[in-house]
Amino acid sequence: MSPRPALILIPGLLCDATVWKEQIEAFASTHEVIVPMLDGLDSIPDMAAAVLEHAPPEFSLAGHSLGGRIALEAIRQAPRRVTRLALLDTGVHPCAAGEPARRRELLSIAFAEVMRAIARVWLPPMVHPRRHRDVTVMGPLEAMVERRTPASFRNQVDALLNRPDAGPMLASIRCRTLVLCGREDGWSPLIQHEQIAAAIGGSVLAVIDECGHMAPFERPAEVTRELCRWLDVREVRDDSAQRGG
Repeated sequence: MSPRPALILIPGLLCDATVWKEQIEAFASTHEVIVPMLDGLDSIPDMAAAVLEHAPPEFSLAGHSLGGRIALEAIRQAPRRVTRLALLDTGVHPCAAGEPARRRELLSIAFAEVMRAIARVWLPPMVHPRRHRDVTVMGPLEAMVERRTPASFRNQVDALLNRPDAGPMLASIRCRTLVLCGREDGWSPLIQHEQIAAAIGGSVLAVIDECGHMAPFERPAEVTRELCRWLDVREVRDDSAQRGG
């Protein structure tokens, strides 16, 4: 019997495997699911290199938010090893004017107070407004952010502020690619994903309705369905419940 194909799911800023919970469970029977944690690194190229160092020779790769940027860097470093690429609620542009001050302000809160304060300030804009009072959504996400540390947050902020411009390499991507976002993602808006999909030849754009930036967790059934199509596997979680639907 041949080994199961590998599926690497990279979490985003202040995230861990929580954001991929439903997808991890959904694909456990068909894939070797790997969720790397890169808290000790402070650059996207180093994060991508660490993913590649511990990955099998070939694998499918999905990244959410910051994880999408890491995934793009991984495919730049080793394009032949990535057989399929999924980019969820992410971006490709370099650091924008005014962004360093906003990120440093959040970082100062993390060190001056506690990560719970970051969860309360940073998290609500990442989630569809209808779910702000839904404890089944906000509770696990808040706990996830609180598990991060100010030091790991600083590493991620430094990585983002010094991130490479991934736009020029999009046209070189040859593997099967899915570009997905929540329609109401205010952090990484739909137009951004339309531009990414247009730049990657043959890619598929999927838009999840009534969904913010945390698409894999907010709308797990719809996201898993799109990932099933991307992976060419039969839908494995027909009974997945919608969060806050």
